[in-house]
Amino acid sequence: MPEAPEPSVAVRRMSPYNPPLEGRSEKLRLDFNENVIGCSPKVLETVRQAASRGFLATYPEYAEILRRLGAHFGVDSDQVTIGAGTDEIINGILHAFVNPGDEVIMPKPSFAMFRFYTQLVGGVPIQVPYRGSELAFPAEEIAAAIGPNTKAVCIATPNNPSGGVASRDEVLHILAAADRRVVLVDEAYFDFHGETMVDLVKDWPNLFVARTFSKAYGMAGMRLGMAVSQNRNIAIVRKGQSPYGVNSLAVRCALAAMEDTDYVREYVRQVLEAREVLCSTLDRLGIRYWPSRANFVLFELGEGCSRACERLSAMGILIRDQSAYLPGAARVTVGPLGETAQFVAAFREVLGK
Repeated sequence: MPEAPEPSVAVRRMSPYNPPLEGRSEKLRLDFNENVIGCSPKVLETVRQAASRGFLATYPEYAEILRRLGAHFGVDSDQVTIGAGTDEIINGILHAFVNPGDEVIMPKPSFAMFRFYTQLVGGVPIQVPYRGSELAFPAEEIAAAIGPNTKAVCIATPNNPSGGVASRDEVLHILAAADRRVVLVDEAYFDFHGETMVDLVKDWPNLFVARTFSKAYGMAGMRLGMAVSQNRNIAIVRKGQSPYGVNSLAVRCALAAMEDTDYVREYVRQVLEAREVLCSTLDRLGIRYWPSRANFVLFELGEGCSRACERLSAMGILIRDQSAYLPGAARVTVGPLGETAQFVAAFREVLGK
């Protein structure tokens, strides 16, 4: 009998990433930082209008979405690329610039896909811990870690799971230290923070800025992310991307979502209002939390963290146990006030307060 093929060295060395995504649809989903109430009605109407045999039988076209995204970011269309979620954007950038054995620096804890795709390309993840119990952004430590084998630096601002941010001066410090090396700034939660590094792209040829439609726009199921950089860099990334990696429906819906800025603005307003309420509640309960500029809050529950998460799940509310990264910590997505109040009531019951 023939024997099964051997996996690549990189894949063999990786640990699988298995997020708990099954059985969530009937519960209040406060575990993956999604838009809790969903996408714009204009997006749903676009889905209905696009539901034709001819549309689904046709390969996607990207000229319009690239032009619109370029206009949105204030850059040319050849300075933007898209992928199936920010995950595939990270994958594309690292595949384009990182060779097996090259080092990729990232803070810890941070977005798990930085490490995942570094390992997938055969790179070596260098994880720099956030500073102290306050989880301050380690700009100096990241800059100091850059060496001759470094090929890329990946940072998220606001960061997942802490919710903290890297300041413009800190990003500039890293950009200067990382000359001729990729610096990827993931701004998945930009809409809740409001500060961006996109304008730095024109002056920094090593900078990439990533965004997504998965969070504030409520389109996580569509899988559409994007990156902005100088046109030479984007041409290199596109060279290694699938010519049809993003499906036609995601493109059409993204165009509709971009037209409904009022919907996104109002959702963000509600989330920021609810985030203040949640943090005030945590203060009253004596629960330590980390200040967040995103649509989630990381808080500390101690040894009872996993049990509390399980009890909330049994009550129909999902939050994310982060003990694997920060012992005793959990992360809760912030939705509008109604969903936040539902969580607070259940959380008080679990705590007996």
